[in-house]
Amino acid sequence: MTSPLQEENLFSFGFLLVPKYSMIAVTTAIEPLRMANRLLEKELYKWPVITLDGNPVAASNGLMIAPEYSIDNAPDVDVMFICSGVDVSGVFTKDLQKHLHQLDRQGVKLGGLCTGTYLLARSGLMDGYSCTIHWENMASMREEFPNSRVSDELYEIDRDRYTCAGGSAPMDMMLKLITDTNGGKLSANISEQFMCDRIRGRHDRQRTPLQLHLGSGQPKLIEAVTLMEANIEEPMSVDEISQLVGVSRRQLERLFQKYLNCVPTRYYMDLRLNCARRLLLQTDKSVVDVSLACGFVSAPHFSKCYRDYFGLPPRDERKLRKAGTDDQGV
Repeated sequence: MTSPLQEENLFSFGFLLVPKYSMIAVTTAIEPLRMANRLLEKELYKWPVITLDGNPVAASNGLMIAPEYSIDNAPDVDVMFICSGVDVSGVFTKDLQKHLHQLDRQGVKLGGLCTGTYLLARSGLMDGYSCTIHWENMASMREEFPNSRVSDELYEIDRDRYTCAGGSAPMDMMLKLITDTNGGKLSANISEQFMCDRIRGRHDRQRTPLQLHLGSGQPKLIEAVTLMEANIEEPMSVDEISQLVGVSRRQLERLFQKYLNCVPTRYYMDLRLNCARRLLLQTDKSVVDVSLACGFVSAPHFSKCYRDYFGLPPRDERKLRKAGTDDQGV
């Protein structure tokens, strides 16, 4: 598989900070790059910090990272991440839009951390792209920018656009990019340094309160998901759910596809697998008992589904978690 980044010896990720940016999103994006350089014992990655005018701007927690450059004198970068946070609509300016379009014309790949995706979309640079954003902003993002395909995944890489939810999700995206350019062993070593028990993939969804995710305008969809959540051990069929909700199966499938970016069966399976993971890591139930508690007809089928979704079999994940717990007690 070819890397989404150009194949050169040095990769530069610019971080353009706007007022009230999310400090955790920025630092969890930068730290894997720093650790990669440290482990490789050479400078493979750079991460210039930039503001529009070169002056510091306060993050949402009131702290500041001193910028190295203004946008006008910033060095060339492979990807420019727009780093935003709370009150994102209030920080959009025509000047920011102008600079983003200029970067796009120059062929610079553009990314958004946390609510930075909103600033890209409002600048007209996300039409036709798949993207993601922090779950608090999903409903309004879909409403305001219908030409963007907004998902609830941790991060989205679509051609020359790199978007990511807030919190610690930028670390997962950066580890993915490091894997693409330097292989999975380096990413695994970085993950160990940060005591991160699992590198989440782009298909891991944000844990979003559904009411906030959808707003109040989709009561049938919320009712359907509530039924799924209440029937994990004995899963209901899509026909049964649609009948209880009072819509046709086809209409229910359209609602799931439009607002949750998947079919009902996929959403239901994800719920059951995440429930299984919690039972596996937080209880002493056997793998067979966990599979039955989450509605799987056989342990082999459960193990296959679990491995496909989380990247390793349930027994292996439990062993890894137990090993980590034992190490902490030494």
